[in-house]
Amino acid sequence: MKLTPPTMVTFWISVVLGLVGLLGQIGVLGFLAAYAFWIVFIGLIVLVLGLLVKGI
Repeated sequence: MKLTPPTMVTFWISVVLGLVGLLGQIGVLGFLAAYAFWIVFIGLIVLVLGLLVKGI
């Protein structure tokens, strides 16, 4: 399996999702606290897809 670097857009989307999930978990964005884990998880999935699928 050959990995490719993700595009800048994919990378930044995953970083933003990770930060939003982290801020939800620590209480800064309290309305997202219930979904914080899943937001971070989706950010990780986006990053992994960016590595595995060429052009994403």
